[in-house]
Amino acid sequence: MRSYGNPAVMSTKGTALTLLVLSGLIAIGNALRCNCTNCESSGYECETDGACMASTSNIAGVEQHVRICIARDKLMPPGQPFYCLSAEGYLNTHCCYSDYCNSVDLKVPKVSRLPAIESALSSWGPVELVAVIAGPIILVCLLLIVGVLVFQHHQRTYNHRQRLDVEDPSCDHLYLAKDKTLQDLIFDLSTSGSGSGLPLFVQRTVARTIVLQEIIGKGRFGEVWRGKWRGGDVAVKIFSSREERSWFREAEIYQTIMLRHENILGFIAADNKDNGTWTQLWLVSDYHEHGSLFDYLNCYSVTIEGMIKLALSAASGLAHLHMEILGTQGKPGIAHRDLKSKNILVKKNGTCAIADLGLAVRHESSTDTIDIAPNQRVGTKRYMAPEVLDETINMKHFDSFKCADIYALGLVYWEIARRGSAGGVHEDYQLPYYDLVPPDPSIEEMRKVVCDQRLRPTVPNWWQSYEALRVMGKIMRECWYSNGAARLTALRIKKTLSQLSVLEDVKM
Repeated sequence: MRSYGNPAVMSTKGTALTLLVLSGLIAIGNALRCNCTNCESSGYECETDGACMASTSNIAGVEQHVRICIARDKLMPPGQPFYCLSAEGYLNTHCCYSDYCNSVDLKVPKVSRLPAIESALSSWGPVELVAVIAGPIILVCLLLIVGVLVFQHHQRTYNHRQRLDVEDPSCDHLYLAKDKTLQDLIFDLSTSGSGSGLPLFVQRTVARTIVLQEIIGKGRFGEVWRGKWRGGDVAVKIFSSREERSWFREAEIYQTIMLRHENILGFIAADNKDNGTWTQLWLVSDYHEHGSLFDYLNCYSVTIEGMIKLALSAASGLAHLHMEILGTQGKPGIAHRDLKSKNILVKKNGTCAIADLGLAVRHESSTDTIDIAPNQRVGTKRYMAPEVLDETINMKHFDSFKCADIYALGLVYWEIARRGSAGGVHEDYQLPYYDLVPPDPSIEEMRKVVCDQRLRPTVPNWWQSYEALRVMGKIMRECWYSNGAARLTALRIKKTLSQLSVLEDVKM
């Protein structure tokens, strides 16, 4: 730093000038000399009738030093003028009133903007710091996950409700003319090519114009009604709103490509009808006045011919269900998983139609995956196969499900054969294991009888006297093996009964 003049003289003169400035008596002729950083032409000095100023600023991390003269009129009004103000942390300014008094070196003080937070942070340990930092992040992540799950749930529900609202413009040739009957619809259904059911917009049209007539059945899912559509009878299965998954699953299975078969219940339509108070979930199918096989056998005994027709048609329906058809218009293999006499309907011609596919599973051979319904229902305990009861079934192997169906079919055959009238003799209707377990058995009670004691329904000795009953008894025993892999297949049963029908001259 340069030295300017005699220090003793400067001190005396500076004191006098200060007094003159503060009293407002300084005259223009008595100029104050100051250091000046911007006055190259005058040797970095300047004169003023006001004050000397030195300032240091911090701009973008770079310190800048300025020394200048301030005129007297800039110091008015009296008091601390604008030019002499500091800005904490950014600008440090010093005004003085003696010659060269602005030679001082100023520093910009560093100021903590969040002293309270810094003080708190300095007193926390690593655990507290991690909690403060990670806590909000985890909370945000949880909220995002919950939001995604809620969105996906609403999206699935919306898709379930809206799937049947989609119209297929490629199916205009199936437009419902006023003179079309239910029989015309079925014909269109069988010749439309897909084999997967009516177009969705036609299903809605049918469902919205059905007139319900009477309740014909009730179950855990809801009710079954007989309805009228253009003079023809239809069955309407109405699910309760809490059974939406079961309704959607069954409608989905029934609309599997190439599923339609004379021995599988004819699916017509599915619709979700909102009446403003609650949503009704409808599944419309063919109507069969005889009702279920359970109801039919309770009311009627059957002839040998009738027994063979019931047994052969049930095997045909199950064989088609189990069968995988390859090709672009192929069909996946399907296992029923709840086969019993109450889930088989009796048609007017005395043959069977397998119904209630809400628990069915599909096998996609291309990916070797099993499409299992996402619901909590299980099959009927009385008809559960040994491997289902003791939980040894291989859920990853599709043939395991088919073998379980065959076991249940053997029990259904026992129910049919008991009502077979041979030589004027027939037995009262009973459920399988009626003499071994209570009316509503638990899984443990069934497991004890079927798995531990290895008991099966009794096959009377007198059946051996009649070829048809003898063959039925043999088929049953081969359906009931504890080892599922040793049981007959549905196709093998169908072939055996077909040969029997020819032998007995049964007209199907």
